[in-house]
Amino acid sequence: MDLKTVGSPTDVQYGGNRNLSPVTSMSRRDGVLREIRRAVVRGDLRPGDKLTEVTLSSTLGVSRPTIREALNQLSQEGLLVQEPYRGLRVANLESEQILDIAKARHALDMLAVDAILEDSSGRRMAAVQDAWKEFERWENDPDPLTRHEAHVAFHRGIWAASENSMLLRFWPVTEAHLTIALAQDQAVRSDPVRASLVHHYLIEALSRRDRPEIETAFKKHTIDSACELIAIMEQEN
Repeated sequence: MDLKTVGSPTDVQYGGNRNLSPVTSMSRRDGVLREIRRAVVRGDLRPGDKLTEVTLSSTLGVSRPTIREALNQLSQEGLLVQEPYRGLRVANLESEQILDIAKARHALDMLAVDAILEDSSGRRMAAVQDAWKEFERWENDPDPLTRHEAHVAFHRGIWAASENSMLLRFWPVTEAHLTIALAQDQAVRSDPVRASLVHHYLIEALSRRDRPEIETAFKKHTIDSACELIAIMEQEN
């Protein structure tokens, strides 16, 4: 998508045709949400980039009220931020925010894990395994968006397997921050081999139902990864 620079390198409008196509799905609002998330994951929209109703409406072929509704939701979820006198921009996570998100995710992940382990029928663990099988289909796909969606779906699958309704209520906000964090991670260090090893360790620990090992695996996946990313970011700065 072409990015028209306005004022400064980070003050840009999202327009043109770079990897975006008109939305034709039944739910046009959902289509807009998906296209914007796609653009963030692929790097077509970068942290700090500005979004406007006019350019998005023209590019996606959707009415401005629909665009406005989608942007408001993304703002509520945290993927976009509203800045006084500057409009909506793609969120940019600072080091402290990345670590805060990782710690909160870890706590919620372990809440889901405890619920899964409490199920003596094995139904919840079977749901985790189903989510893993789907993730395996796409984890090595050459398209970064496909890998991202598979990654996000796997972790949502763990929360869904817990059958904790509040976790799923929290998921949209969690996914928005996860998308931003992963997009920044992808930009700083693209390492699919490492990502694959971390996830395989995660599912193996879950399969063994060893609570301490599971917590170690989730900490390595989430908190340790966040700390590594922060160290790289600070070194580059």
